[in-house]
This record gives sequence, structure tokens and C-alpha cells, in this order.
Amino acid sequence: MGQIAFVFPGQGSQTAGMGKALHDSFESSRSLFAEADAALGFPLSQLCFQGPNDQLKLTENTQPAILAVSTAACRVLSEAGVRPDFVAGHSLGEYSALVAANSLSLSDALRVVRKRGTYMQESVPVGQGAMAAILGLTADQVEALCREAAQGEVLSPANLNSPSQIVIAGAAAAVDRALHLAKSHGARKAVQLSVSAPFHCALMEPAQQRLAKDLEQISFRNPEPALINNADAAEIRSGDAIGDSLSRQICSPVRWTESIQRLISAGVHLFVEVGPGKVLSGLIRQIDRAVRTANVENPQSLAQTLETIKSLG
Repeated sequence: MGQIAFVFPGQGSQTAGMGKALHDSFESSRSLFAEADAALGFPLSQLCFQGPNDQLKLTENTQPAILAVSTAACRVLSEAGVRPDFVAGHSLGEYSALVAANSLSLSDALRVVRKRGTYMQESVPVGQGAMAAILGLTADQVEALCREAAQGEVLSPANLNSPSQIVIAGAAAAVDRALHLAKSHGARKAVQLSVSAPFHCALMEPAQQRLAKDLEQISFRNPEPALINNADAAEIRSGDAIGDSLSRQICSPVRWTESIQRLISAGVHLFVEVGPGKVLSGLIRQIDRAVRTANVENPQSLAQTLETIKSLG
């Protein structure tokens, strides 16, 4: 049937209740959430299961919460005998992918992504940065839009999500100008996103510098299976390259389209989205409708994914 890739969602997939069905149904999930609570020193599990949403949506909470739920889903897949040939993650999801590839311990991952969320939030005062989704323009056209709208301020592509969806990030005024100019550049739609900071642009430089020091303290093992990283859409098999890759990821655009295309060229026919939501599955179908997608975020979707894998032989 070809090869399987596990792909892990990033920020934006958080809702109260996520992970609870896994916790209630699988002993491995219960032990994982207990491990997460102990690693962070507060009941992350209760925040995932019950909210409140205003606390769950704080970046320093969102990031470890999504990572914990994704890892719980990955563990039940592993228990069912499903193992990937490659892993990849969208932004924050790259940390979940590294845990899945046994390159990074769960406790180290949880602690570093909580700091990552704090650093990213503190890099830009609330209201001074923004992000927007631009639909219907190519990467080159979005680059041109950003150049015109920047007017000396930071503005650049942040998430190269699919051939028809690119997210931009930068100074709030520059993003606003881009929203007003997008239609004249041929965009089908342009929508400001409800985010707490302008991720994956040069305004995140203070966060990158702070995170780099934390990453230097972590010993990364060689990922097995290989990781396709965000910053370069490159295959990484050495633990020595991971710290620098994760540091550069903070200010670099997420090269999701290139990452998926690289996996397809490596023979991946089935992408399993591991964690809350189905956002990545939708993006992957925009990139190539010939590949199959599945997701695992609860016992029902696990059963459906196992049936899909069985049907593909």
C-alpha cells in the first residue's frame, strides 16, 4: 500500500474536552496524562478535558496540551501495531513528531514547548502583531503582496499550507494593509486570524534567541523514523541537527506544502493525522488529492483508521 506518515497538528486545534475519550478508554493514555501533569507541575489533563477555554487558549497552555493529546493518540496507534515510515508536524506539531520518533522525551518536550509558548507570546505586545490567511494566490504572489503592504514593517509568509492557502504574519498595520490589497492582487479571500501573536516571522526573533538556549540543554536522539522538518522541508535522521532546526523554525515559515510533497515523493500513500482536529488532512488533500488521509483523536477515529489501513493491505 506504500508507506505511512504520521503528521501532527500545531496550534489552532485546541478545544476543551480534547483527549478525554482517549484517557477514559486506554490505560496508556491515562498514564501519559499523569506523566504530563507531573512534568509540568500542574493538572494539564484537567485543562485539556474541562477547560476553561480562555485558559486553554493561552499559548503557553495550548502548546503542551496539543502535544499531550497528540502523543496519547500516537501511543494507542503504536499499541495497535501501526508504526509510521516518516513523521512530520506543523509548527508545534514538530515536537510531537519528535516524541513519536523517540528523539525527544515527553517530559522534555512538554517543558520546552511551554517555554516556547511563553517566549512567543512575550516577543510582541498584544495588538502589535497579526496573522492572516490568503486564499487563491501562489507563494510568489503572496511574496509580492507582502512587499507592497509592508511599507518598512515586518510582513512575510508564515505558513505555506497548501498551493491555495498561505498565512502571512507581521506587524498589525502591515497585515491590515495586506488584507485591503489582497483582492487587487487576485486573492480569492483574505481573512485575519484570531491568534495571540504573529508566529513564524522576524518579530519572533526574541523568542528564537531565548528558545535556542533551552534547546542547547536537550540531548536529541536520532529520530526513528526520519523527520521531515518545517524550516527546510528536509529529511532529518541525525539528532545533532534537530536543536538548530527547531530554533530556526520560530522565525521561518512552515514549509508544509513542500514537506508533504517530499513525503509523497518518498512513497507515502497514507497520511495519518495524529492529534486533535482534521486541519492537516484538509490541507494534504489540497496539496494532492491522490493520497489517502486518516486521523486519530479518539477511539472512534482510531477504529476507522485501523479499518482504512486494513483495507489498503
